[in-house]
Amino acid sequence: MIKIYNTLTREKEVFQPIETGKVRMYVCGPTVYNYIHIGNGRSAVAFDTIRRYLEYRGYEVNYVSNFTDVDDKIIQKAKELDLTPKEVAERFIQAFKEDVGQLNVQPATLNPQAVDHIEAIIDFIQVLMDKGYAYASDGDVYYRTRAFEGYGKLSHQAIDDLEVGASKRIGDEQNRKEDPLDFALWKAAKKQEVSWDSPWGKGRPGWHIECSVMATKHLGETIDIHGGGQDLEFPHHENEIAQSEAKTGHPFAHYWMHNGFVTVGDEGEKMSKSLGNFVTVHELVQQMEPQILRFFLATTQYRRPIKFSESLLKEAETNLQRLRTAYNNLKFREKDAYPQLDDDLANFDRFSDFEDRFIEGMDDDFNVANGITVVYDFAKWMNQYAEQEHVSIPVLEQFFFLFESWLKIFGIELNEPTLLDEQIDQLLEERIQARVEKDFKRSDEIRDLLKEQGIILEDTAQGTRWRREK
Repeated sequence: MIKIYNTLTREKEVFQPIETGKVRMYVCGPTVYNYIHIGNGRSAVAFDTIRRYLEYRGYEVNYVSNFTDVDDKIIQKAKELDLTPKEVAERFIQAFKEDVGQLNVQPATLNPQAVDHIEAIIDFIQVLMDKGYAYASDGDVYYRTRAFEGYGKLSHQAIDDLEVGASKRIGDEQNRKEDPLDFALWKAAKKQEVSWDSPWGKGRPGWHIECSVMATKHLGETIDIHGGGQDLEFPHHENEIAQSEAKTGHPFAHYWMHNGFVTVGDEGEKMSKSLGNFVTVHELVQQMEPQILRFFLATTQYRRPIKFSESLLKEAETNLQRLRTAYNNLKFREKDAYPQLDDDLANFDRFSDFEDRFIEGMDDDFNVANGITVVYDFAKWMNQYAEQEHVSIPVLEQFFFLFESWLKIFGIELNEPTLLDEQIDQLLEERIQARVEKDFKRSDEIRDLLKEQGIILEDTAQGTRWRREK
């Protein structure tokens, strides 16, 4: 049974969906004013991996992830680029889809956009006002934070402690609030800014209200899983709970999940656009094979931080290549496989052992580190089986089924059409070592494997050269 670490309770809890066999899952998406950095990509990959595992375990997942397409940052970017906010949002929504597509992130069931929900946002705010949870002030509308009894329950902060920090803020907006802790649901329009008509005058929605409206509209008043980056826990997700539960009177989400940061440098500094220490996914996928980046991001448990470095990327590349090599070793043996062998039953017992271990690891709060360890052990066994004199078709088929299914959870596709230069060089090094050890069978296997990929080897007195078939 799957257990999830719930940020709300700070405990691992057995996952019990609202509706048997189905999962309602909402993950906060990007504010679309720039290319996403690797930290944003980590969140997309982490929750895509979680979704894929839920599907592997038989659940039907309704996965909704929004685009924030009206925001101060978008308005500022529009001014810089001499574009409309809509044009900026459309440009970077497309860029986001292309970049996460390179990382083999499955498309969401739905990607709602804030500008398509303005009427619903206004209606939502009006209900909060009618219930006494919100008030208008000079064209703005604010949420009365103290009116919601459970405020602070997600981030585990006392409201009096939060007031100390909020009371230090200054500015015109603070003067319009009844309480320093109150936050904006609707912002009055500024000159030449995008705006919509509302009962309180022209304006646009606040950030927090957008997700409450889109989540409840498309998934219902209570959802199973709400996810996002660790930095969204407070105030964004805290405010979503306050808004949503004040309106509906029901729990907003049963399980709250937050992925860890991507860090850089010796001090483990969080990667972010505001700090200027970020690398974009857009840049990285042009410099390296996207599947390596996906593997790097997908094989650390979602709650743990990931340190971004060239050496760790290289380690991910090496590990991924080992898995591909194990897979290709058995693919090579298909042509001489037997219909059935005497030891097939014992091998199928081993399959069951590996499956049990994999599920046990992944069921523990989607612990991909344990899951991938089982995959590595499985690959080692695959290599040993490939070296046997006789192999059978049923065993090969089960190998391929399990291996492909497990790596698909991590977003890795094994049917790569072309080997990269680095992968060819690695196989050549393995072939050279095999010849030194007089393992000519393995040497020939690597040569034939490369030939299948259109790589021709030329053994010369000066060493082995390779070229691609034209």
